Amino acid sequence: MQSEHSVVRHWAGGFDESKLQAWAEETRAALSAAQVSLGLVFMTPRFFPHAALVLEILRVHAKIPLLAGCSSTGLISGSEELEENGGLVLGLFSLPGAKLDAQRFTQQQIEEANGPGYWHLETGLNAGQTNGWLVFADPFHMDSDAWLNGWNEAYAPLPILGGLASGDFSEQRTQVYLNGDVFEDGGVAVSVAGAIKLASVISQGCTPIGETWTITKTERNLIHQIGNRPAYEVLVETFNNLPASEQKKTRGNLFVGLVINEYLDEFHRGDFLIRNLLGADPKSGSIAVGALPHAGQTMQFQRRDAATASEDMGALLRTAQQRLRSTQVLGGCLCCCNGRGHRMFGEPHHDARMVQEQLGPLSLAGFFCNGEIGPVGDRSFLHGYTASLALFLKE
Repeated sequence: MQSEHSVVRHWAGGFDESKLQAWAEETRAALSAAQVSLGLVFMTPRFFPHAALVLEILRVHAKIPLLAGCSSTGLISGSEELEENGGLVLGLFSLPGAKLDAQRFTQQQIEEANGPGYWHLETGLNAGQTNGWLVFADPFHMDSDAWLNGWNEAYAPLPILGGLASGDFSEQRTQVYLNGDVFEDGGVAVSVAGAIKLASVISQGCTPIGETWTITKTERNLIHQIGNRPAYEVLVETFNNLPASEQKKTRGNLFVGLVINEYLDEFHRGDFLIRNLLGADPKSGSIAVGALPHAGQTMQFQRRDAATASEDMGALLRTAQQRLRSTQVLGGCLCCCNGRGHRMFGEPHHDARMVQEQLGPLSLAGFFCNGEIGPVGDRSFLHGYTASLALFLKE
């Protein structure tokens, strides 16, 4: 998949130094005279022993000034999702007028951080010096939530997009790449600034059911009251009001959507942060959720399955298509949950194909994640079962 400003190619073979050199040169030649600004690379675990050498081959022979990425058990190239034995994917992006800056961050920094000023000092960038971040990180040796909370304080409402690497789950081992370096902890963040902006499409795979409600009493992750009524009572009423066919689909697939920006006149798809419904107690009337809701927050129950995930993705992409109609999109990075793909949809290439149908032809590089990063409202969150799409836009 290629365009005037970008090219994404898939290498299906194993490690072969001379063949990889030729392949990298061919990939670079596909961009003709355009100057490479950014390279994104995603590799399956079979390349772990050779990762550093592969990065050096790509940097030298594809002439990449800034290369970032991570390992994954599944890769995305153009309109294809390569969920097994994927090899590696390389995306080259020419981003005229971009100011790119790459940062490595670690668990030690997360523990030392004491406010927004810490990250401004560590990165050398304040919120006025970047248009957003593209991030790849290890899920096993880093407190991702603590890091993201700190970066939200430092850079919100600018988008933070990307995902957590996957790799060898049995050994809890992943790799994160920056230029020629291979890391097995922490993360890498690429600041996108100058004449290039980042736009996002965050599909959490749910459809709302029932009405919107105001939470009126909480305690930590427990919602005691909704609309001054026991939360469990509202949950049961919402379920019972569904048609029988919808009840069958909803049983076991219920989630809670929490509005992040209460200043909107109306709430639509993309305005809710989807979190797990962990339990419900008819005796106390409370429900437990995988978040820390607060009184006064708007919520709506949600359902997630293959049909709702496809519906949600399509609706959000159509909205993005309208929004970006007069904007030049120079390429994108798609980060999908490991639980999506054929496991959710029963067919290959679902998310990548939908992106191409609505926004393509688009040079798209990406991978399957252990957690997806993307904004809802004016903050970015760590998601599950989500497709996080980052688009490079020419100002």
